[in-house]
Amino acid sequence: MNAFDYWSIAQGALATVVLSLASIVLGVPLGLGLALIRWARIPFANRVVIVYVSLIRSCPAVTLTLLIFFALPQFGLSLDPTPAAILALTISTAAFNCEIWRAALMNFPREQYDAALAFAMPRSLRFRRIVMPQLWRASLPGLVNEMTLQIKATPAVAVIGIVEITRAALRVGARTYDPLPPFVFALLLYGLIVFALIRTQRVLERRRPVEARV
Repeated sequence: MNAFDYWSIAQGALATVVLSLASIVLGVPLGLGLALIRWARIPFANRVVIVYVSLIRSCPAVTLTLLIFFALPQFGLSLDPTPAAILALTISTAAFNCEIWRAALMNFPREQYDAALAFAMPRSLRFRRIVMPQLWRASLPGLVNEMTLQIKATPAVAVIGIVEITRAALRVGARTYDPLPPFVFALLLYGLIVFALIRTQRVLERRRPVEARV
């Protein structure tokens, strides 16, 4: 491998980070919204969310990516590979995030919410000051775990032409006829990305006791 090969795989790492970050930023709040719909048991919407989560969780990311990229043009909506990849990854991670948020909501002490209601605290304030801080702390490990899985799921979007870490390493290995070095380098890049994510989790967890006292 020469410097250009390393640079090619590093560019693939940049694509992996961008795709993962975009889908995480969109998928985490979307999953929370879906979980709140289920928690509130909103008629009809609750059933729609159950079907959505069940269907998406059973669908491989590569199949979902192909479906979005090739099916949407049939309805007059054509997406470039990058937006299609972000949409597919977001739809996928939102379903899993929904269940993580919902598990935390199910364990939330409802009497605290009722007590705030008895003091006529506005709904938005109840959620922001009472529900969300506890919900976030309980959900953080599961959310970070799903984020790491999301990063490792990005090779699925290579089927529509996205060159991420694995695809870039595969190209280098095919050109040099020596696949081991590029895949070892790709493994190191994945490890660095996941390490940075886990490190961020540790920082947030150390800040939690301080925030609780405030």
